[in-house]
Amino acid sequence: MRTKGLTLIEVLVVISVISVLAAILMPALATARQYGKGIACLNNLRQMTIAAQIYANNNDGYYPLTQDVRTERHNKVYEYTWDFVTITDSSGKNKRFAPGILWEGQTLLKIQQCPSFRGADNWHGEPYTGYNYNASYIGGSHRQDLWSGKRILIPSARVTQVRRPAACAIFGDGQYANGANKFMRAPFAGNLDEDFSASGRYAGTQGYRHLGRTNVAYCDGSARSVRQFYTETDKWAKDKIAEGTGFLSPDNSAYDLE
Repeated sequence: MRTKGLTLIEVLVVISVISVLAAILMPALATARQYGKGIACLNNLRQMTIAAQIYANNNDGYYPLTQDVRTERHNKVYEYTWDFVTITDSSGKNKRFAPGILWEGQTLLKIQQCPSFRGADNWHGEPYTGYNYNASYIGGSHRQDLWSGKRILIPSARVTQVRRPAACAIFGDGQYANGANKFMRAPFAGNLDEDFSASGRYAGTQGYRHLGRTNVAYCDGSARSVRQFYTETDKWAKDKIAEGTGFLSPDNSAYDLE
């Protein structure tokens, strides 16, 4: 017995139905993928807050520095920042990276890659990028002045100084026009910004790259997705804020210790 095949019209109808279904499903699948990346990003940020709490417990209640002075030993230069240690040999060409100050020497470096960020890093060609650390109120610095050579220490905040841990941002999705700056800045000068140029404040903004939201970790160990963003800042930096980036509050309330 011969089986009757589909007519040309029937084949075209089937193809049309499949095409319509694909057109409906593809955007939904793309959104689902972006949502999944946002969840993975939140998990990364939660692990950073846990690491910050462990660090504080091990260091008299102080949060990690954002950066420490560079040192030279065994013909190598070590440059310390909160996320990475950059180790350069005497030729100045060969570099390798190790876990930074936050991690006290132990972590998987890839945890510092936001899965939704594909832009450039802004520090020595580091292999992973996308996150920043509150450098206006939480993380201090220990560095050498380029002109005088004097070492300047600005201590980090202590855990006990943060009055509302659930409302004080510590890590987040860093992004500005040229990539991902690892130092989060409040829209106006903070306690630890005394030697920071206000004209560069636009570089410390957050990237709203998770379906129009940005992910933020807080001092209480929580992490959540935030939609609101603001562009209020010093007048000489305001026009440099990139599209899709901004601050977490119109003032310093999302960053400060109050």
